[in-house]
Amino acid sequence: VIVLHGIWMRGIAMLPLSRRLRAAGFSVDALDYPSVVGSWDDSASRLAEHWRQHGGRRVHVVGHSLGGMLALHVAAQHADLPDGRIVCLGSPLKGSAAAGRLGRLPGGHWLMGQSAEILNSGLAAWQQQRPVGVIAGSTPVGLGSVLGVLKAPHDGTVSVDETRLDGIDEHRVVALTHTGLAFSNDVAELVIGFLRDGRFPHEATA
Repeated sequence: VIVLHGIWMRGIAMLPLSRRLRAAGFSVDALDYPSVVGSWDDSASRLAEHWRQHGGRRVHVVGHSLGGMLALHVAAQHADLPDGRIVCLGSPLKGSAAAGRLGRLPGGHWLMGQSAEILNSGLAAWQQQRPVGVIAGSTPVGLGSVLGVLKAPHDGTVSVDETRLDGIDEHRVVALTHTGLAFSNDVAELVIGFLRDGRFPHEATA
């Protein structure tokens, strides 16, 4: 499993989820990428190269927020990647109203850097065979609440509607904040279930 952090974060932020995945029997790499500085295309190329290094076996990807968008973007661009599943945690796959609002504030575009364009535009409908599951939060505490642009329900940063990309296989809403999605034991159980079976376990809650 390749684990990807979100904007303004580093790979170490995904350590709790990585530990839970390892305890469930998965081999895990937490990949760092520059979420603000540098080039979005360079980050995508780096992920694709890392993904291919594990060729010959199944490779899953779990991305929090922007990390989930990066995973889907790369998978859609490269048909030669190893088979596997993708789970997005609170990813604004259809574009982020909070990012759009932040970008209109003084210095806001600078704060998002290379990620501003993808956060504003979102991704095209998912048309690949690779299974994708999305977990969205519904506890409204975070930056987006302060900016006052999010449609309820939302996780304080991303609205549930922004995570509902056409073509994804599974979608689950849990009572957590945006940041909380990356640290929850129950979310980890949902992720593990999807990586193993291609669906979220019905008995798991968060």
